[in-house]
Amino acid sequence: MQPVPAALLSRLFGFAAAALLAACANVAPPAAPAQPTPATPPAAPRTRPDPAVIYAPPAIDKSYTSVAQDSRVQFIVLHYTAIDWDKSLRVLTTGGQVSAHYLVRDEPAQIYQIVDENRRAWHAGMSFWAGNSFLNAASIGIEIVNPGYRDTPAGRVYAPYSQAQIDQVIALVRDLQWRHQVKPERILGHADIGPGRKQDPGPGFPWKQFADAGLIPWPDPDQVARKRLDHEISPRDMGWVQERLARIGYNVPRTGLLDEMTQGVISTFQMKYRPENIDGLIDPQTAALIDVVSTPEFMRIKRADEAVTKPYTSQF
Repeated sequence: MQPVPAALLSRLFGFAAAALLAACANVAPPAAPAQPTPATPPAAPRTRPDPAVIYAPPAIDKSYTSVAQDSRVQFIVLHYTAIDWDKSLRVLTTGGQVSAHYLVRDEPAQIYQIVDENRRAWHAGMSFWAGNSFLNAASIGIEIVNPGYRDTPAGRVYAPYSQAQIDQVIALVRDLQWRHQVKPERILGHADIGPGRKQDPGPGFPWKQFADAGLIPWPDPDQVARKRLDHEISPRDMGWVQERLARIGYNVPRTGLLDEMTQGVISTFQMKYRPENIDGLIDPQTAALIDVVSTPEFMRIKRADEAVTKPYTSQF
C-alpha cells in the first residue's frame, strides 16, 4: 500500500473537522432545569366604599312619566298585637323579627307610623289571598294594641276594642285606601290570609262598622235570607263549600271533606260575617253567607258620598 500524501491527509482532516463542527452546531444544548411556576397572588379583599368620600349621583332625567303603574300597596292587613302597649312598641321596633307600618295604641287611642309605606314591613308571614302569596311586599300592615284572647273553662274569650281605637283605625284605613286605591275586598284581617294559623283581629273586631263606613263590601241581608232558606232545603256538599271559599280568596284545600284546614277557613270566615258562632261548621246561615259573599253582585257597598248601599260588582 502506498502512503497517503501528507497534503491529502491534511485536507481529509479539515473536511472531517468541518463536518463535526457542523454536526455539533445542529445539536441543541442541554435543557436548563425546570423552574417552579410562581403561585398566582391572592386577590385583594373587597372593601366597602369609604363613607368619607362623596360620590357623585348619576344624572337622571325625570321629565317623563309612564301611565302604566300603580301603587306598591295592593292590600291592607289588620292585626291585633296580643300584648300590651309597652311590649308591642318594643317588639315591633326593636325585636328584629316582626314589624308593621302602623301601630294603633289603646290608651290613649293614637296612631304611630313605625315603617315607611314605601318599605316592606314583616307582618304577614306565610300568607295567601286570591292567588297572591307572601303579601308583605304588597301590603300595609296595621297592628292594633289588644290582648287578643284567653282560654277559659267556658271557652275562648276575645278582648273587646274601644270605640275610640276603632275610630282611629277607620280613619287610617280610609286614608290609606284613598291614597293607594286599594280595592275594598283587599282590606283583610291577618286570619283571612293565614286561616287556622292566625286569629287576629278576632271575632270582636267590628267589620260591620268598616262596611258602614264604606270601606269594605258587605253581604246583602235580603239575599242572605233567601239563600238560607235554599240551603235549609238543599244542603250543599263540602266540595261546594271549598270551591266557594276559594272563590272568595281563601287558601282552602279541595278534598271534599271537612278536614282541619277547611274547618279553620270556615271559622275565619265566620269571625268576619257571623262572629257570634265561630265553630267552623257548616249550617244553613253560614252556607248562605258563603253563597252571597262569593257572588259579587250580591255584595253591597256604601260610597262615601251616598247614604244608601249599592251592588258591589268589581270584586277581584
